[in-house]
Amino acid sequence: MIYRDLGKTGLKVSEIGMGCEGFAEENCAMTKKLFDVAESAGINYFDLYTSNPAVRKAVGEALRGRREKFIAQSHICSVWQNGQYKRTRKLSEVKAGFEESLKQLQTNYIDVGTIHYCDALDDWAEIVSGGVLDYARELKAAGKIRHIGLSSHNPQVALKAVESGAIEVLMFSVNPCYDLLPASEDVEELWNEKNYAAQLTNMDSDRQKLYETCQRLGVGITVMKCFGGGDLLNAELSPAGVALTPNQCIHYALSRPAVAVVLAGAHSVEQLNQAISYENATAEEKDYALTFASFPKISWQGHCVYCSHCAPCVKKIDIAYVTKFMHLAETQSEIPETVREHYKLLPHHASECIKCGVCETRCPFGVEIRKNMAKAAQIFGY
Repeated sequence: MIYRDLGKTGLKVSEIGMGCEGFAEENCAMTKKLFDVAESAGINYFDLYTSNPAVRKAVGEALRGRREKFIAQSHICSVWQNGQYKRTRKLSEVKAGFEESLKQLQTNYIDVGTIHYCDALDDWAEIVSGGVLDYARELKAAGKIRHIGLSSHNPQVALKAVESGAIEVLMFSVNPCYDLLPASEDVEELWNEKNYAAQLTNMDSDRQKLYETCQRLGVGITVMKCFGGGDLLNAELSPAGVALTPNQCIHYALSRPAVAVVLAGAHSVEQLNQAISYENATAEEKDYALTFASFPKISWQGHCVYCSHCAPCVKKIDIAYVTKFMHLAETQSEIPETVREHYKLLPHHASECIKCGVCETRCPFGVEIRKNMAKAAQIFGY
């Protein structure tokens, strides 16, 4: 298992994590089975958005005796009332729900206390002004949560929260279909068929800016909906019109700036093992570029997706990394220190490009790589 830095939190997290969708299977007996497989595979990160008390109690039992082996991302503002889930910003409900969750989970702290499901700017304003964010800060000061997170599907809202400096971890929906859609306060727009009826071209600029800002500010991204609820794995259901493999979906998400962990929503041991198998997959099995190029409704023409099909460079430049660092730097008034240092550590730099153009003959998306190398050399000075 490969471990990554979760932004600036100091946490080292497994790049494959667990979503909680399958915990309720078999009357919650699946929970322990999934945690057993996770521990054996080296998975140390899981998300718990659900407020279902039966699931939370099952997770508490599954963690008994091994709490320190797992990093828990659990949600604030997700509560259980009258036998059903409720998202609330009412402070008395938020506080009671969180304290109850600690008891159910049999723990006295949560590693990442995630403010639940914020997809509207007005909602973020209420979180800030209505006491929820202050409560999260109080929990952190008291050691009941170690870090403050937020879950969102709206890049504009997520960016506002990230730029506020209040959020250390962002749970966000990342996959190659959702990444092309403009921001919306209605999460169902992400899988609405009408939004994919016309030709879509390249990544939405708000999403690109969000990922790059998280990278620059050290906010770690934990990925939800990597498989689009399973739709991306089925040609008939996929908004792209072509089925992707789990390895391709995971690899795409892990290639985005600031992403630390993909939360696999497994409903069975087999599905979790399928996600874990990514760690031993070949480069060919992970490769998504040629499949992207075959999408009938989606075009990535001219946009670098960091797939490295351009390699090998005759001057041994890592073109994908140079391009990624260029994207992280070009919109800033000055180069972020971390980006500058990471670029410096590359064994070969953009200024070494001899403009032979061989890389461009290999790119499935017609990216003007020679222009990108010239731009990178200008930005970084070498």
